[in-house]
Amino acid sequence: MNEELWFTLYEIALVGGCEGGIDISSTRLADRLGVSQQTAARRLQDLEKEGLIVREITAKGQNIKITKEGVRRLWEVYVGLKRVFEEKPQTIKVKGEVFSGMGEGRYYVSIDGYRKRFEEKLGFTPYPGTLNLKLKSYHDVQTRRLLEAYPGIIIEEFEEGGRTFGRVKCFRALIEGKIEGSLLLINRTHYGDDVVEIISPVFLREALNLKDGENVTIYVILE
Repeated sequence: MNEELWFTLYEIALVGGCEGGIDISSTRLADRLGVSQQTAARRLQDLEKEGLIVREITAKGQNIKITKEGVRRLWEVYVGLKRVFEEKPQTIKVKGEVFSGMGEGRYYVSIDGYRKRFEEKLGFTPYPGTLNLKLKSYHDVQTRRLLEAYPGIIIEEFEEGGRTFGRVKCFRALIEGKIEGSLLLINRTHYGDDVVEIISPVFLREALNLKDGENVTIYVILE
């Protein structure tokens, strides 16, 4: 994304484009950017082509909303500026409520391609399964979104048995401050931004005597 498009995306965010759809005309946006109406309209078209905004024509003109990918691009700049102007935090804390999934974590962690890559990149063999945590507070959901912008440890997409398996971003973590593991941000998942999945060398439910509905604190280590 070039500089002109980034600042256009930034202006849309400033007037509420991240929170939900906003009604803003090309003329009003042009005034905010200090460019012609034609230039503002072209930039909106380019942002839409790149999948950073979605637009809907309404009786008031047009409704614009920044997409998840657009928000991620903004988070990346935010994280970069934090690293310039603030001391980098060593850990970020996330708290979530344990819930039972549908067994997908067990299936995927058991796949040779993932297991071998976890061993190579994280230094441990994961227990076959994930601990699912539902993030309840706005702060924790925002923290999870912030992690999307940090580099992390990347497990790239790969093929196995004629099937393609998606990219995973991993962060080293301490579960309840004492058990080593990793927080996973999975590229292909049916969960929303309010869920994280945790892997560890041990069966976490047993090691921490966890039941559905109990809260767990994860200390994510930023490298």
